[in-house]
Amino acid sequence: MTATEPPDAARTHLAHDAVVLAGGAARRLGGADKPGLRVGGRALLDRVLAACADARTTVVVADPRPTARPVRWAREEPPGAGPLAALDAGLRGTTQEYVVVLSADLPFLEEATVRQLLSALREGRAEGALVIDADGRDQPLVAAYRTQALRRELAVLADEHGTLTGLPLRRLTAALELTRVPDPVASFDCDTWDDIAAARARIREHGHVLDEWISAVKDELGIDLDVDTGVLLDLARDAAHGVARPAAPLTTFLVGYAAAQGKGGPEAVAEAARKAAALALRWADEDTARGNGDVAPDATPDTRPDAG
Repeated sequence: MTATEPPDAARTHLAHDAVVLAGGAARRLGGADKPGLRVGGRALLDRVLAACADARTTVVVADPRPTARPVRWAREEPPGAGPLAALDAGLRGTTQEYVVVLSADLPFLEEATVRQLLSALREGRAEGALVIDADGRDQPLVAAYRTQALRRELAVLADEHGTLTGLPLRRLTAALELTRVPDPVASFDCDTWDDIAAARARIREHGHVLDEWISAVKDELGIDLDVDTGVLLDLARDAAHGVARPAAPLTTFLVGYAAAQGKGGPEAVAEAARKAAALALRWADEDTARGNGDVAPDATPDTRPDAG
């Protein structure tokens, strides 16, 4: 896919680009295609791309593959030269003053964390803001940086060593003035099969499963629409209780179809849901009235003698 500008709504946040490093060897996963492994039905890479969707340009450093949203592709030379070489390759495709730098194996990273990192960077004088995990360790691939500071230090390291190949990230971050944001959930990464299993189990917990499922469906269908799921759940309940249980999924489908026909956004969904819910309640009222023996005002009881 080719990069495109995000919608205007995304630009209300601090203008930035994103670089996602997705070309590692995944040795502890037996060489598996880690960015393509699915958690909650979505590839790890797609989950990370959703979290940095506000970026003006997103550069993924890896061999090209299908993704849920448009990105640009880059590759370090030679492939497999390490994180600093990959970061350098990704930065060549960026233009903004700030850049979010992420690994491609963060199943629980959310837009809120990315925005928090950018806010911490903008509000202070630091050159980078990075997440620290539950053990207090820096996570330089869950971070936001001043782009010029990264370019400066990468140039210094390349000049000092003659190459960036094989150099660890700490060589770069040690030279930067950093601020830190604790976030043990966002910093959870998937290096082993046990990590993958733990991530898959977590999103099926009661407090996470519905949001995860809705996000997965929207990704699968190519829908970028935030709606009040509570309204739809209330509608489904009213249709199931007031009409019949199978009415719940069919009614919510028709509400979505009606909103789409009108090319409406969340407001159109809410209005269609309101109308359908009112109809379901009227339907239920009629059934209650029938059960109580009520008759319509214009009904005339049959008082003829029994023909038998």
